[in-house]
Amino acid sequence: MTEIREGRDRMTDPASPPQGPVRSAPVAGAPAKEATPAAEAVTLPAQARRRTRVPSNRFLARAAGLTAVLTVAGSLLGLVRDQALAHFFGAGPDTDAFLVAWTVPEVASTLLIEDGTALVLVPAFSLALALRVAGSTGRDPVHELVRYTLPRFAAALALVAAVLIAGAPLLVDVLAPGLPDPRTAVDCTRLTATCALTFGLTGYCGAALRTHRRYVSPASIYVAYNIGIITAMVVLGSYGGWGVRSAAAGVAIGGGLMVLVQAPFVRSELRARRTVAVPEGDRPADAGTTTGKGLGRRLFAPAMLGPVLLFALLRQSQVLIERFLASELPAGAISHLNYAQKVAQVPMVMSLMLCTVTFPVVAQALADGDTEQARRRVERDLALAGCIVLIGAATVIAAAPQIVGLLFERGAFTPADTAATADVMRVYALGLLGHTLVGALIRSYFSAARTTWYPAAAMAAGLTVTAVAGAFASGVWNLPGVGPLPGAGILGIAAANALGITVTAVVMLLGLSGRTVPIRTGTVARGLAGLTVAAGCATGAGLLAAAPFDNAVAGLACCALCVVTVFVAVAHVLRVRDVTSAVRTLTTALATATRKLRHVR
Repeated sequence: MTEIREGRDRMTDPASPPQGPVRSAPVAGAPAKEATPAAEAVTLPAQARRRTRVPSNRFLARAAGLTAVLTVAGSLLGLVRDQALAHFFGAGPDTDAFLVAWTVPEVASTLLIEDGTALVLVPAFSLALALRVAGSTGRDPVHELVRYTLPRFAAALALVAAVLIAGAPLLVDVLAPGLPDPRTAVDCTRLTATCALTFGLTGYCGAALRTHRRYVSPASIYVAYNIGIITAMVVLGSYGGWGVRSAAAGVAIGGGLMVLVQAPFVRSELRARRTVAVPEGDRPADAGTTTGKGLGRRLFAPAMLGPVLLFALLRQSQVLIERFLASELPAGAISHLNYAQKVAQVPMVMSLMLCTVTFPVVAQALADGDTEQARRRVERDLALAGCIVLIGAATVIAAAPQIVGLLFERGAFTPADTAATADVMRVYALGLLGHTLVGALIRSYFSAARTTWYPAAAMAAGLTVTAVAGAFASGVWNLPGVGPLPGAGILGIAAANALGITVTAVVMLLGLSGRTVPIRTGTVARGLAGLTVAAGCATGAGLLAAAPFDNAVAGLACCALCVVTVFVAVAHVLRVRDVTSAVRTLTTALATATRKLRHVR
């Protein structure tokens, strides 16, 4: 495993020169306006801030490119995993049972790897590193933070895993009460419940490594995870007689592999990075207050855990609502929703890569009081993410049958399954822009380490729309005196998902300016509207381009080329800002990553 690093370790090098004017502003992790301060919180001396080095644009481009490459690899393996699931088990009751159990790792990945603990742990590790640079005369702040948080974190997660295993029958009954035979789902849930521990440790390691500017091993976790699942399905499912339970066992194995690919690098950082020796004359007068017993407790700010975890849980609850409603529909409905969602969300995942890498940059700018730099960065990221996801959505809508047929139509997955999944995928794609905006904006809300409940409230509003609209649109509820809506069923559930997440994205976009980053809401909204019009035109052109081809590969290739060409042309005619710079940024990131691979270590 190689790692990308900027120089030796410029972030924590006390000899690094100042990188521009220093503003007397709170740093990430310190109490600030709208924040709920942690007891005995540690503040960062101004001298330490002057030693913090801002990463170069070249380093950010290379990190984003390598992260994108590994994420694509993980996503492709995820598609192979879904192909194997479709091939071995089709889209019937056994697959529905596994996908109910799959809810546990889906929720755990959001809470513990992606949008949850990382938003809390990254500021804590950042402050510990900065205190180390300040010249602590006592214990290493990073070591103290790990000693305080890791044992408690692991013990709490182990307890949650044990509760999930014991309560699996009740959990299955709550998630999918309409399953005809819940026993398989219960067995699968007990196996997947182990990810409550392994995913949590994965997220902890990832936060520590990204704070140290090590990106390769955290980005490779889903490669290891999907390899574990695929291997388990082939070995245990084909030769061991485990059936669909082999996929659940693969989740348990894959979770352990995600920890193993990161643990050696975390251990290396903890062993190599000791307290920095700073001459007495250069040591801040208040450095001694950042050392001693209890430092780890003071570095960790638990006040953010509530709003962050609540937002992540509400966001993932969209999947719970879909499967709850789909469990009342004919067998295979949950499977069609799952396959459609997995494929449709690939453009969203790719669109958020740069936001993942630039999250610390925005946080640093806000810590230094440079709100203008933070605004420019966030607006640029939103434009880039919007371009990528809307081009992807247009391609998904235009070539849905070809995509699903190429990926899944083999073995027990029939042409009827292809048609049903393609229809659902097209409806899902209508909400991809909303999903992307929510994923990008949540980083901006918490980049200043401020405790705010606004994102959770916005997510709750969107979730309510999803639940109510989904109940009526799926036919689970009927309008008084009207009966079921025309076409009610699985497509109604997908449409409710798109509507609910779009409501959340609009509410979060409107509320960001007055809370964290002063973005120009009107300018951003007009740019996204222009991109949406361009995507609509590109979708129509893609449908026409794919129609003449009987060969799925040729039709998909022609469709994708036509979509990109028409999208860029229409956006240029509409004079949508940042389209050219967004495409150039993406191209530069990928080209730089490829060209510089020989320099990573």
